[in-house]
Amino acid sequence: MAYDKFTILKSTAVPLPSENVDTDQIIPARFLKATERKGFGEALFRDWRYDSEGNPKPDFVLNDPTYSGKILVGGKNFGSGSSREHAAWAIYDYGFRCVVSSFFADIFKNNALNVGILPVTVTPEFLEEIFVEIEKDPNTELEVNIHKQTITLLSTGTQESFEINSYKKENMINGFDDIDYLLNIKDDIVSFEANKR
Repeated sequence: MAYDKFTILKSTAVPLPSENVDTDQIIPARFLKATERKGFGEALFRDWRYDSEGNPKPDFVLNDPTYSGKILVGGKNFGSGSSREHAAWAIYDYGFRCVVSSFFADIFKNNALNVGILPVTVTPEFLEEIFVEIEKDPNTELEVNIHKQTITLLSTGTQESFEINSYKKENMINGFDDIDYLLNIKDDIVSFEANKR
């Protein structure tokens, strides 16, 4: 299995209301040397998390013990900039399984889906409501149901639907990447090839 299966995720969330968060901010270019998906979580938002001497910046949300969870709630236009896959790897390796925003850059969105992170697009109004509720109570939970394609703010009951490609949805539910998917239908492929001959 390429990554964790995704069905229903119920979790507190980490708020990052900054808009136009690009992939260089998510993971700076100097950390892109490795080719395996391991260890990138340490470099997630590296220049926002640490000062030049490597000390944690106490005012950055990932260094604030008040906030935790498997859902990252970002501002509008999350994941813009270069197409580096490592940005999605870093988010997954850190422990997030879902990112919520009112708009995602297309390449980042696809890279996220390829590694088991569900990008959930909500309306700007719902996004603002989520930020407000988390600010009032950091223990506020969201429930993301991939089968129903819904996201619910449990403190208020507000719910929205989100879109996801049916192929990516099936892969997320099964924990498949593209290679796993092909291996899973290997018998069908072999049968098809045999019939074509």
